Amino acid sequence: MTVPTGAALADDLPSREEMWKVIQAQQAQISELSRKLTNTEEKVEATGEAVETIAASGSTATPGWWQRTSIGGYGELHYNGGKTDRIDFHRFVLFFGHEFNEDVRFFSEVELEHSVAGEGQQGEVELEQAFLEFDLGEYHALRAGVQLIPVGILNETHEPPTFYGVERNQVETNIIPTTWWEAGVGISGELGEGFSYDLMYHSGLEVPTTGGNAFRIRSGRQKVANADARDGATTGRLSWTGLAGVEVAATVQYQEDLTQGSAQETPAVLIEGHIDAQRAFGPGTIGFRALGAVWDLDSTAATVLGRDEQYGWYVEPSYRFGTDWGDLGFFAQYAEWDNAAGDSTDSVFSQTRVGANFWPTPDTVFKLDYQFDDAPTAASEDNRLNIGLGYQF
Repeated sequence: MTVPTGAALADDLPSREEMWKVIQAQQAQISELSRKLTNTEEKVEATGEAVETIAASGSTATPGWWQRTSIGGYGELHYNGGKTDRIDFHRFVLFFGHEFNEDVRFFSEVELEHSVAGEGQQGEVELEQAFLEFDLGEYHALRAGVQLIPVGILNETHEPPTFYGVERNQVETNIIPTTWWEAGVGISGELGEGFSYDLMYHSGLEVPTTGGNAFRIRSGRQKVANADARDGATTGRLSWTGLAGVEVAATVQYQEDLTQGSAQETPAVLIEGHIDAQRAFGPGTIGFRALGAVWDLDSTAATVLGRDEQYGWYVEPSYRFGTDWGDLGFFAQYAEWDNAAGDSTDSVFSQTRVGANFWPTPDTVFKLDYQFDDAPTAASEDNRLNIGLGYQF
């Protein structure tokens, strides 16, 4: 084996100049790595601070519009036997609301009736509510826009799970007439001791003066659809809810001319009162609703037709109790109404309904009832079975 000499080893080692270049290159690499590491740490720290800022501000930042906007709705499917023998998705309704701040909010309701709307179709698309509400202190509020008239039991609260029977009762349909909305401005509030009030000035009815529906109240609804606004109406309601589960209320409305300026000028007054009570009894809740309403129309033309007076009333006892599958309720209802009570001929309609509601959940319901009609003519009677389902959210 040949052993290298010291001179040979010395020749293989780098010179001082070469070593210095290597050291300088390594130092440059170390400096670059150190710079990159510092930049990375700064970015991580900045990201962490940004995350903390977002997290800290999330609870105090102004909410987006979606956090102040609410959506709801209801719907009902009906089967009516008897002479009609029809099935109909009667109502599909959506609510949209928005809170601008703690004191100002918006409410609206859009409804599709009878599934299909358009030329030649039976359905309608309707805007039933679209109003702004402004708080006036803690106990009072101002509303302006398209609103439901404060009258009756069902006109403002008519979601299917809230009442018995597949169809709405005939008194609130033909006399009040539900569903009834107008454009106007109103104020409502609490008076203490269980009393509250509503006062509203709004667009009025426009009843026809000729034909089979002359001076019929329901035929006068304009639905704020390019409506005649020559004669508005004023509605006031006083309610008492001083006992849990009980509401007693009375409404008065006055309109200077129910015909909106025709030659048959007709001042009109509506007076309505009702009680709506639910009280615990045994394993369930006993309910009782009673309502009466009367119109007085002051014109010769209405008097000749016997429609200067139109009235209706109904009573409805019920009982609701819980089961393992949901709540079950039974009811009976007797209703009587007359849209031509001012004449001497028999024009009184009456209807008796008995049936049941089943609520699988508080916001869903199945309905079954049978109605017995008593009308001035047999052709107007339709004794029949009604089946329905409904929901609200």
